[in-house]
Amino acid sequence: MDKKEIYDHLANIYLDASSKSSKKKRKSKAYPKPVRNLILVGFLLVLGLGSGIAYSNFNYRNHDAQITLFLFQDTAKLNFNFDPAKKETFSLELKQLNLSKYRTLAFAVRKVNPKDTIALKVEFINRFNEKSEVYLKDIPGKWASYEIGLGRFAKINDWDQMKVLSFSVEEWNAKEKSGIVYIDNIKVIR
Repeated sequence: MDKKEIYDHLANIYLDASSKSSKKKRKSKAYPKPVRNLILVGFLLVLGLGSGIAYSNFNYRNHDAQITLFLFQDTAKLNFNFDPAKKETFSLELKQLNLSKYRTLAFAVRKVNPKDTIALKVEFINRFNEKSEVYLKDIPGKWASYEIGLGRFAKINDWDQMKVLSFSVEEWNAKEKSGIVYIDNIKVIR
């Protein structure tokens, strides 16, 4: 045998050995088709049961959950100055919003000057121009949350198409002639 034949023979032995070892590696990592199918079905079954349990617990916990509709999530600023007599108002156009299924108006409010005594007027107007208001006395200097039952707006008979929700500070409901009131997270709750 000459050198070339020896190299060819060694190369064939090497290549055969390396291809057999790679086939063995592939076979050792791969499962037979029935076993792969069984593993896949088991995985999907566990995943399906887990999500079904999570879904049923989610529904159970939230069965009596409140539904909230945010009307205005930013902070509104009522900057009043009664040097010339007037009232300062922040209004939300409700665009014929149906509030008949909602029961409560909720929001947070605070005044800037802690020495001032302020009453805040909250008013709804519907499509028939029925107006009804509620006054909140002694607005605090720190954020406070308020919830007002819509039933307290007694002059509103039809909540199907609401036009305006407004918050106002009137001159006769503020001790000081000027000040700032902030209103935040205005929402209705079912």
